[in-house]
Amino acid sequence: MILDAFNAVLVQNGLITAFVFVGALVWVSYQLSARLTRGHIHGSAIAIALGLVLAWVGGSMTGGSQGLADFSLLAGVGVMGGAMFRDFAIVATAFGADVGALKKAGFVGAVSVIIGVVLSFVVGAVVAVSFGYTDPVVVSTIGAGAATYIVGPVTGTALGASSDVIALSVAAGLTKSVLVMIGTPLIAPRIGLNTPHAALIYGGLMGTTSGVAGGLAATDPKLVPYGAMTATFYTGVGCLLAPSVLFLIVRAVL
Repeated sequence: MILDAFNAVLVQNGLITAFVFVGALVWVSYQLSARLTRGHIHGSAIAIALGLVLAWVGGSMTGGSQGLADFSLLAGVGVMGGAMFRDFAIVATAFGADVGALKKAGFVGAVSVIIGVVLSFVVGAVVAVSFGYTDPVVVSTIGAGAATYIVGPVTGTALGASSDVIALSVAAGLTKSVLVMIGTPLIAPRIGLNTPHAALIYGGLMGTTSGVAGGLAATDPKLVPYGAMTATFYTGVGCLLAPSVLFLIVRAVL
């Protein structure tokens, strides 16, 4: 009876349960970072990897599509990890940005966004062609997905791509986001990613807002507002360029 009542309370307060669960996962991850890697692999990176593994396990056990959120006990994880909290966090980080630093890297930040969008699109398009896709709509949608998992569906919908192709674009964007999250704290010391100026350029080049924000949080939380700022612009620029100029270029080439 006591366990049933306790379980009912946890289910009814799903969001609070999700915060406790994620907090415990992060604590375990930092312990693993300190004890097994001596801090060489940041705890946040380990937490992201463990979260992905648990999501896969949850989906495999339940046969659902939302990972751990398919368990009624952890349904709040779906809300906590949803777009609402993500966008709220991104907007909130902007209040910690130094306007002076943003102005100093204005032109460089703008250029990095353009380069980042075009480079990611080209890489995604080349991969699509290498797998045998020749339809300009398909190639452009997958290329846009390589930019971010938001630009991909926007481009696919605008061009009339099928749901399967749009799903591929989302998968490409999610893969990039995860790689950026995990890889950022590992490469940051080697590329000098330790100043607001560098974070602005990095966010513009990488573009995936969630990936950049998570990776910079694991590197230095103070850098998050700057990277998230240009990464947010990256998404907007990608949604403008991918289904228009970049698609026309792909159609002309193919």
